[in-house]
Amino acid sequence: MRLLVLGRSGQVGCALTQSLHGLGELIALDRAQLNLASADAIRTALRELQPQIIINAAAYTAVDAAESDEATAFQINAEAPRVIAEESERLGATLIHYSTDYVFDGGKQGACLEDDATAPLSVYGQSKLAGEQAIADVGGSHLILRTSWVYGLQGKNFLLTMLKLAETRDELAIVDDQIGAPTWAVTIADATAAIIRDSGELAQLAALSGVYHLCAGGYTSWFGFAQTIFSHASIHRKPKLRPISTAEYPTPAQRPRNSRLNTDKFRHAFGDLPAWDDALQACLQERLGSSA
Repeated sequence: MRLLVLGRSGQVGCALTQSLHGLGELIALDRAQLNLASADAIRTALRELQPQIIINAAAYTAVDAAESDEATAFQINAEAPRVIAEESERLGATLIHYSTDYVFDGGKQGACLEDDATAPLSVYGQSKLAGEQAIADVGGSHLILRTSWVYGLQGKNFLLTMLKLAETRDELAIVDDQIGAPTWAVTIADATAAIIRDSGELAQLAALSGVYHLCAGGYTSWFGFAQTIFSHASIHRKPKLRPISTAEYPTPAQRPRNSRLNTDKFRHAFGDLPAWDDALQACLQERLGSSA
């Protein structure tokens, strides 16, 4: 089986290159190798490579920058997935695409279900929702996996920001009224690999086409996330943490207050997912081992 990963240099893309090892012939491309802003480049690459499974881990993820760069956000997050889906259907391949909790407005009291009404608050969320809709409209074999609060040991994310700031800051003010499930990139990659490994054949994947919520179990606030990071991280300086409200930390893009995603559908179809704090400890342990 030939598997193609798009977005190799991103957090999830990096993890996928490890998790997918041994499942088939793996090809992984980064933005330097494939310009997702060019529909022609996408079509040419997919027709030449002819993958059987396409995993799109590439995205425009600069949430605040997207507010003033709407055209680029929609080009990468909506138009590129549409072209990829069209080519995937043409090849008879399965497309696995990652989306986000930002497609919701965060107003629901409990965890959002896959078929709950979407109402993104930001350009980023709007562009990701448009990508979901484009893939569904094409109608080929596809899995859209929504996740939340992604972090890892590469790229830019909350975990690495906290560890970096701890080197020079004695106190950090952290938002405490937004809740969600911090999800390790490796959790996403391992779950994706398990889907492919356990599916047996492409026809079975096609039968499961649709939207699923893939994020770690449980939930916390950004403040709670930071507390847990510093309680488990092996670092010399641990800053004092001060909880603040969203209003005290204004950003160009509005964030959902409640980013909880119900994962029952995913668990029923594909299996269990780890608790967010267990995954975080595993991530920090991996960081400790890599620095030894």
